[in-house]
Amino acid sequence: MGDDSKLRNSTIKWEDEIVAKTVKRFPEREENFKTISGLPMKRLLTPLDLKELNYERDLGFPGQYPFTRGVQPTGYRGRFWTMRQYSGFATARETNQRFRFLLDQGQTGLSIAFDLPTQIGYDSDDPLAQGEVGKVGVAIDSLADMEVLFEGIPLDRVSTSMTINAPASVLLAMYIVVAEKQGVSMDKLRGTIQNDILKEYVARGTYIFPPKPSMRLITDIFKFCSQNMPLWNTISISGYHIREAGSTAVQEVAFTLADGIAYVQAAIDAGLDVDDFASRLSFFFGSHSDFLEEISKFRAARRLWARIMHERFKAKDDNSCKMRFHTQTAGCTLTAQQPDNNVVRVTLQALQAVLGGTQSLHTNSRDEALSLPTEDSVQIALRTQQIIAHESGVGDTIDPLAGSYFVESLTNEIEARAMKYIEKIDALGGAPFAIENGFIQREIHEAAYQFQKSIDESRRIVVGVNKFTVEEESQFDYLRINPESEREQLSELKKVRSKRNDDQVKQVLEVLRDAAKSDTNLMPPIIEAVKVYATLGEICGVFREVFGEYKAPEIL
Repeated sequence: MGDDSKLRNSTIKWEDEIVAKTVKRFPEREENFKTISGLPMKRLLTPLDLKELNYERDLGFPGQYPFTRGVQPTGYRGRFWTMRQYSGFATARETNQRFRFLLDQGQTGLSIAFDLPTQIGYDSDDPLAQGEVGKVGVAIDSLADMEVLFEGIPLDRVSTSMTINAPASVLLAMYIVVAEKQGVSMDKLRGTIQNDILKEYVARGTYIFPPKPSMRLITDIFKFCSQNMPLWNTISISGYHIREAGSTAVQEVAFTLADGIAYVQAAIDAGLDVDDFASRLSFFFGSHSDFLEEISKFRAARRLWARIMHERFKAKDDNSCKMRFHTQTAGCTLTAQQPDNNVVRVTLQALQAVLGGTQSLHTNSRDEALSLPTEDSVQIALRTQQIIAHESGVGDTIDPLAGSYFVESLTNEIEARAMKYIEKIDALGGAPFAIENGFIQREIHEAAYQFQKSIDESRRIVVGVNKFTVEEESQFDYLRINPESEREQLSELKKVRSKRNDDQVKQVLEVLRDAAKSDTNLMPPIIEAVKVYATLGEICGVFREVFGEYKAPEIL
């Protein structure tokens, strides 16, 4: 009798003789045991569930294709992940003070949140910006704001992530010019721009231009950075917002990678060699509440992307196949009820990301279901990462959950199901077409509905919301944006307009307009416009004239 037969018989015997007696005396919980994504969770897994797993083909060693066990050969033993707290509010001056506070507390990278007008390409004095200036992030109107934002922060010593999409090229240009004024050449700059416009059409909504010119702006950045900024991550392909919109873990992997495929193909179609730009692609995922599913999700995404790059795009350089990603704990899981419970949620979610092999991590603050976080809350969130790094020991060995029957089985399942979605999207013509006809949006909407229904019907417990509730009065000292901040921003913008050379501004904007109408790479003329203090709204206004604006279709 073979080993498999012996184990199968032993498993049956255990079920019949041991489990059956126990369940009769102590019935299992009346639940349909599934992950948040609806994947079945068997009572027990054994080597029989992993018979097809081939170590070298499916796992490999850390730093080795297909990178299931991580992209770094020594994991976190060389250095920890980048602790990058996402922050930004009010004016550049106030955000600069928060940045300095975080760096003093041991943060190792900056992550900028921009206000809504900045994200959709309007200046703070635009009528459409009224009441929104500095509310959900920092207001950046011109190079002058960017200079203040990084005052006293040497850009050759920090890595900066910017959550900006449609106007990403403009903010990148501002960053380049600020660095130049500090004496730091662009080839020394390290960081990431989010720059993922496709997910804006399905999950977040801060788009400006239609898909075709938006993709052109992205490929122009790819080209420019491949020639001038070898350390810069030219895009952060974001699953985080897809997950926050209500997708499952499987959908998050599938739709994010489908967007990634579209960007790679667009760059190749624009004449770039895959190995010239692919190593600077990065990803951004959420870390939700299902501990083992999330760890498996990160591992599955990494392996699936490696296979896509190697098999589909014929990448020859292993670095082109490495999925490097930033993770943020799940803002959508934070509760306004009993907000201190969010510290526990965030701790578990951060630990998942580390066990899943993230390169960079943001931990949400306990009060973010109520307001932008206070300094005290941000400090607790940062300390959470530092305790995991320095006290838990989980970073001392590489991919410690590898070989777990359950984790490896779930990793396989998520990869397989995500690949089926990608095949469906391919059949529709790729991610842009799947977005245009509403397929991806409908899938996310249905998943979000089913998840909320499970909470409303108490089939899924959220502590403090539908179980273990208490009468409580708010005792938090919320962060409130001073109304004076908007007036101060408008005053500073007025000063910029009064001091600059308007003839120069008109001239560079005309050059930019001509470039937008041609196939010229837009990064150099954007940089020239930034240098003479043309504003974000003026630059995006030129693009609005030439490219038009995107109007979202109705999705039923």
